[in-house]
Amino acid sequence: MGVSLLPAAARRLEGKVAVITGAARGIGESTAKLFFKHGAKVVLADILDDVGHSLSRHLCSSSSSFVHCDVTKEKDIENAVNTAIAKYGKLDIMLNNAGISGTLKFNFLENESSDFQNVLNVNLLGTFLGTKHAARAMIPARQGSIIMTASVCSVIGGIGPYGYTSSKHGVLGLMKNATVDLGRYGIRVNCVSPHVVPSQMTRDLFKLEDGDEFPNVYSHFKCGDILRAEDIAEAALYLASDASRFVSGHNLIVDGGFTSANQGLCSYQ
Repeated sequence: MGVSLLPAAARRLEGKVAVITGAARGIGESTAKLFFKHGAKVVLADILDDVGHSLSRHLCSSSSSFVHCDVTKEKDIENAVNTAIAKYGKLDIMLNNAGISGTLKFNFLENESSDFQNVLNVNLLGTFLGTKHAARAMIPARQGSIIMTASVCSVIGGIGPYGYTSSKHGVLGLMKNATVDLGRYGIRVNCVSPHVVPSQMTRDLFKLEDGDEFPNVYSHFKCGDILRAEDIAEAALYLASDASRFVSGHNLIVDGGFTSANQGLCSYQ
């Protein structure tokens, strides 16, 4: 087993069951490992079958499972949730994390409608479907935590592709609506919104080769390091755990203060 459990007293998700979409790499992978360390049973849902199966084996075959899941297909999402219920008896945590960036074109007229629609299908429709089927499992239990991976692009413009920024604004609106609706059943719904994290998706977006230094773009937080997937996993752990039992409808921005400044007017350069 490649990832060890924490001592029982330190486990914040002991006995809980989670489904994570986009779990095979990046933020999803880091979160899956952290949830497992804290005692959760985890269903890994992704389109990257080989990587996903490898991660499941790296965790523990009795406490993790991999399912192929294209989040734009409702049957795939339904199957991921049903797998959690069939194997582990319930669903406590849903992390809607699967996402794509689309093509970076800041000239509006160069953007293709097909690319725009594809990004919305994965990022927004996929999150809607994940939330819908998580709610189906959680409503009878009258409890649960649904987390959506949004982005700093959910609250500002001008730093991401059109489709990506639009989809993340949509995710934030979806979270707010679901918070009001599902709160009646004791289900909490929140977003975690990262700034740029070194991942394969962002490397592809910025056309970085393996070994290229990842830029700490426009951060006002100088701590000698860059934002990492593990930082977002820790934020998701908080939202998934009972430590946030009265937190719902919140967009937890993890950006080192990036969105606190108007970049064009900032005096602290």
